[in-house]
Amino acid sequence: MEFKSIEEQIIQKYKDDENLMIRLFVQWCVNHQLNPQALYQQAYPEQQPNSALKEIMENDDGFEELHIDNETMLDVLQLFGNDDLAFVVADEIAKFTS
Repeated sequence: MEFKSIEEQIIQKYKDDENLMIRLFVQWCVNHQLNPQALYQQAYPEQQPNSALKEIMENDDGFEELHIDNETMLDVLQLFGNDDLAFVVADEIAKFTS
């Protein structure tokens, strides 16, 4: 029983962290007047629309005051294995920093 509880806690912690990553991505996009779903679809054209992304966009109360550094956003995406999305974000960063 104890093992299952620890396993469930680890899974829940990862889901919570993943949701935070998605919220940061959505806010970063808002800060730069970009569409999070469009960028996600560009990074993962073969995938169905991301239900977690859609849910967070619909229910997000926003981080209006939160500035998310470009490098931090890239690091967070890569930390969760979203390398393709990080590549698309890096392209967008290059557009508005050049």
